[in-house]
Amino acid sequence: MSKRLSFAPLAAAIGLGFSLIAGSLVAPTVAHAEGEIRIAEQFGIVYLLLNVVRDQNLIEKHGKQEGIDIKVDWTQLSGGAAVNDALLSGSIDIAGAGVGPLLTIWDRTHGKQNVKAVASLGNFPYYLVSNNPKVKTIADFTEKDRIAVPAVGVSVQSRFLQYAAARQWGDQEFNRLDKYTIAVPHPDATAALVAGGTELSGHFSNPPFQDQELANPNVHVVLNTYDLLGPNSPTVLFATEKFRNENPKTYKAFIDALTEAAQFAQNDKGAAADTYIRVTKANIDRAALLKIIDNPQFEFSVTPKNTYPLAEFLYRVGAIKNKPDSWKDYFFQDAKPLQGS
Repeated sequence: MSKRLSFAPLAAAIGLGFSLIAGSLVAPTVAHAEGEIRIAEQFGIVYLLLNVVRDQNLIEKHGKQEGIDIKVDWTQLSGGAAVNDALLSGSIDIAGAGVGPLLTIWDRTHGKQNVKAVASLGNFPYYLVSNNPKVKTIADFTEKDRIAVPAVGVSVQSRFLQYAAARQWGDQEFNRLDKYTIAVPHPDATAALVAGGTELSGHFSNPPFQDQELANPNVHVVLNTYDLLGPNSPTVLFATEKFRNENPKTYKAFIDALTEAAQFAQNDKGAAADTYIRVTKANIDRAALLKIIDNPQFEFSVTPKNTYPLAEFLYRVGAIKNKPDSWKDYFFQDAKPLQGS
């Protein structure tokens, strides 16, 4: 008989440096003047550009170039649903989450708050892994299995799983595996999967968590998102049209800071690894982290790549009501427009 899920002790046991700061969200506030920005990030190397921005005070630096002093507040959440709720409540200004949550909130606010993406955080393969030797493909999951994702049905991992299910069984069965998914923060899910002995037998995450899991010989890859879509940008940053319009200098400083961070991370992987460890306080070996970051499939870039196939899929199966004509419909086009897809 499988054990009940109990994640906190497991996370502490293997030292993943888990710190969920959801409580740092403040109550909804009215729109503020130029010179303040509140940013929500999640867990993993895919948020490394924000780690660089924070570590080097790049928003403050570029704000001074715009003639303003900018106060930056950082919040860490788990799951696209929580991030979307925080953005719509007015608790944050910049949301960091997957393309799945972006498309959900873009659709929900279309013609109202008009939430759109600001930039990509880079291109990374995401893996669905399992410690169940019987699970070789997604078709092998049964009612005995549980798959951890950041947010059920909303996270980009959930959407990737639905995309894969539609390819396996047809669009009418796109949500066939949803009933096996549960919402668990990546650090806790990683600890549980590596330790074994719980109901959790699968985890759809991102680096470095998937790499830490695969270091265990009992864990293997079931699905690679690059096999689904090719190189793509799974994680993005987004904001409301109101914040962008009412805070043009702050917004520009943020974009310039992010662009500088992408160049830094892409050109100096060693320094990027040091930044990740310093900012996140993750208990991960530097050499192992550098090996992950130096993966030739990784690209730290603000330019979105290959996001539209997922958008078209979500409209096709009825998960979103508004059909984007291209990726430009759900990304802001600024003075230096992104050349994405």
